[in-house]
Amino acid sequence: PASVAHLIQRSEFLTSYTPYQPEIAQGTLQTLFEFQTQVVLLTGMDVANASLYDGSTATAEAVLMAKRITRRNKAILSGGLHPHYAETVETVAGLSGTVVRGPVTPGHAEDMAALIDEDTACVVVQNPDVFGLIRDLSPLAAAAHDKGVLLIVVVVEVVSLGLIEPPGAMGADIVAAEGQSLGNGLNFGGPYVGLFAIREPFLRQMPGRIAGQTVD
Repeated sequence: PASVAHLIQRSEFLTSYTPYQPEIAQGTLQTLFEFQTQVVLLTGMDVANASLYDGSTATAEAVLMAKRITRRNKAILSGGLHPHYAETVETVAGLSGTVVRGPVTPGHAEDMAALIDEDTACVVVQNPDVFGLIRDLSPLAAAAHDKGVLLIVVVVEVVSLGLIEPPGAMGADIVAAEGQSLGNGLNFGGPYVGLFAIREPFLRQMPGRIAGQTVD
């Protein structure tokens, strides 16, 4: 509402020399905390950060994070991953290791488990994939975990998580998603927002900012 834009410019809330008045800062932190909570509930994961740039760069950050955790250098990308996301991963994460794309198999899931070897840090799967296929990722998660490999699930349509099984319930270790369809306008740096959620044991390796809640 127009009244909000007017009120936040009043000197009681925001002065010309510093934006750190508690009335502004506390509201921002509360908003980020609620946002993270929403992402956790949608993805079925333990912890979410306060967003990254967009879905594709969040995917690249997930691959870099998996390499740090496993100390391995190979990432396997599903053939059903959107090609723009795959290219972003190759550009960002390919500098520090190997990125391998799986076969493109429209209409059915490729055998990602067969591509895993001892140097594999993670497998990256999009659900629903670029061809619209929804898959049960539980068997792949089990096969990956048996070999010490992390499962990264990419969701380019976050609203779909209101209907289909969330990645966390299928064994995902990291979820990278695009949140634009939640209603972002062309402002605040662009229309996109990268969602990023993880299992709690990996908290210290998560990129980006996180807003916590005190209990004292």
